[in-house]
Amino acid sequence: MEWKARGVTPILNVSSLQESFAWFERLGWKKGWDWGEPPDFGGVHSGDCEIFLCEGGQGSRGRGTVTTTFGPVGDDTVDKGVWMSVWVDDVDAVHRHCIDQDLEVTWPPTDMPWHVREMHVRHPDGHVFRISRGLEPDS
Repeated sequence: MEWKARGVTPILNVSSLQESFAWFERLGWKKGWDWGEPPDFGGVHSGDCEIFLCEGGQGSRGRGTVTTTFGPVGDDTVDKGVWMSVWVDDVDAVHRHCIDQDLEVTWPPTDMPWHVREMHVRHPDGHVFRISRGLEPDS
């Protein structure tokens, strides 16, 4: 049987739900909802995309000591968090916004050989967001 997925919602293990809501607000996402007494599960959204946040469960988290995620001194294996590609219209505008919000950018906007312009921003719990835009391949 072949079936068609209607959507995918990642669930991130976070150390603090409330601090994660605040971090995502700085990134430009909005709190959607929370659940529990006190809340330990919730969601954030941007456009049609949503991410669930689970305080202390459902997956792993953890950040390494390396400050860059790519490049000759970077390491894309030290963080124990989730890596996600988030597709946007303007990587450079997101980069400026992240810098203005003092978020940890671990890779600056770069045209990559796989025909994607991308930058990386890291959540305090080690989750890395690859902010990406497709590029036309060279002819």
